Amino acid sequence: MATVSRVMSNPAIVAEATRRAVEDAIAETGYTLNVTARNLRQQQVGAVLALVPKLANPFFSVILSGIADVLRGKGLNLLVLDTTATGGTAQQAIGTYLTRSHSDGVIVLDGGLDPALFRHANCPPVVQACEWIEDLPAPRVLANNAEGGRLAIAHLAGLGHQNILHLTGPLKNSLTTSRRAGVLIGLADAGLSAGAEDRVIPGDFSLQSGHAAAEQILSMATRPSAVFCDNDEMAIGLLNGLVRGGLNVPQDMSIVGFDNIEMSAYALPPLTTIRQYRAMLGRQAANSLLALIDGQSCPDEQMLPVELLIRESTRPTGQA
Repeated sequence: MATVSRVMSNPAIVAEATRRAVEDAIAETGYTLNVTARNLRQQQVGAVLALVPKLANPFFSVILSGIADVLRGKGLNLLVLDTTATGGTAQQAIGTYLTRSHSDGVIVLDGGLDPALFRHANCPPVVQACEWIEDLPAPRVLANNAEGGRLAIAHLAGLGHQNILHLTGPLKNSLTTSRRAGVLIGLADAGLSAGAEDRVIPGDFSLQSGHAAAEQILSMATRPSAVFCDNDEMAIGLLNGLVRGGLNVPQDMSIVGFDNIEMSAYALPPLTTIRQYRAMLGRQAANSLLALIDGQSCPDEQMLPVELLIRESTRPTGQA
């Protein structure tokens, strides 16, 4: 029994002849691993919980796919809880799932949760990914959001844009804070810091808030020549609102998004954006969590690179 177990869980440590004999026997008998029994022996649930804000947001699907790929290789299931769909007692409802009887570990993708939810003895290991909670001392796997904001502004400034507006996410969100820091660095590098605080519109990462921002911009006496949006959904909503309002993108206004969600390449025009490596982020978060579950350590913070993707929603100022 022990030899069969080693072949199925860690075949590299078994002699080749023995491994082949066991694999032949498995194939001949049609044997499959009883995951439930194994988990009971190991006192594990056999599942990892992901806490996701607004599951309908297409941004998270690729991250979850990356997480699931890693867990599948370990025989673990992925459970997903939409933190915006738990009703008026959201925090309490979420808290009921944060126990070792529900999952072996938790990946938090919602930076708006109360850190007190995780401060009890029965909480399983936790890793934060994408977003983060400032007062939660759990490892983080993040994209370099500040560098993304800086790259976006450097691109627009390099095209000659001086009046650049920043359409942010929610002002207390961790992503907004770090991307705003990068924007301010980019504006300073380009000598465009003066009046930067007046060229901000707060949004909420949704298509609707991007469309609403278009209405504000269209009513301005002096409109910006370019807008950097904290995510692609807002950028696409903004693009739609500006076009409906009679402007042409990028002839009248350049737009840059953030995330590189699938629909950004199919917007009209295709959206210039900051690419996050979302599948990599999900895989790294899952691997980090598995290390914690196994009693190993992992880095307190892992920062993944971002990349500027230039498409057709930006162009130099004054170009005919």
